[in-house]
Amino acid sequence: MIQRKEPNLEELQPSSINVHNKSKFEVYGEEMIEKEVKQSGNSGRVYLPPEWVGKHVKIIRID
Repeated sequence: MIQRKEPNLEELQPSSINVHNKSKFEVYGEEMIEKEVKQSGNSGRVYLPPEWVGKHVKIIRID
């Protein structure tokens, strides 16, 4: 379950993030992989480990 939280202004440095178009998410899970989305026809694709097949994942765009 993803809980969406509004950013705490005390935790953010003004030069590093614009609070008007960013959200903070707190996610609990088993593993995390950070990857770049690659072009695939008219869409994007991210390859994940074969052990993850059949598992539930959540994708959060960070930029």
